[in-house]
Amino acid sequence: MTETKETPAQPQAAPQITQRVITQYVRDMSFENYMAQKGVKGEVKPEMQIQVNLDARKRGADNQFEVITKLKVTSNSQPTSEPLFLLEVEYAGVFQIDGLSDEQLLPYLMIECPRITFPFLRRIVSDVTRDGGFPPLNLETIDFVALYRNEIARRLQAQAGTNGAAKTEA
Repeated sequence: MTETKETPAQPQAAPQITQRVITQYVRDMSFENYMAQKGVKGEVKPEMQIQVNLDARKRGADNQFEVITKLKVTSNSQPTSEPLFLLEVEYAGVFQIDGLSDEQLLPYLMIECPRITFPFLRRIVSDVTRDGGFPPLNLETIDFVALYRNEIARRLQAQAGTNGAAKTEA
């Protein structure tokens, strides 16, 4: 008779996530200074509207992804709503990411990657608005988790609306 030794179950080590920023760059940028072009009459009381969109796509190389933060800043003078400036920036980062499951990848790309590139985008916005003749616009920190959750909710609602429309037509 041979005796078998049972080895205690070893705890599974969590997969090691590795991330490397390969590059960051301004993909596209436009700044229009309406105030300098047309002039503004009276007292200027700026009001800002800021829109943020995110996009992520796989690149040709294994586990490389391009994550783009699209920012649109519109400034109007109140109460006349005369435009002061318009700034549109697409800022991209290319990341090498290993060790994530398919379910974890999209949230990681849409939350963690923009967190890494955001300070650089913030500096660009500040510099461009200052160089454009306005006080530097220092963006508040963006809650990328809330942005991601809102996008998922919007997609689910659109999907439910599509399914509901299909059911009513049938």
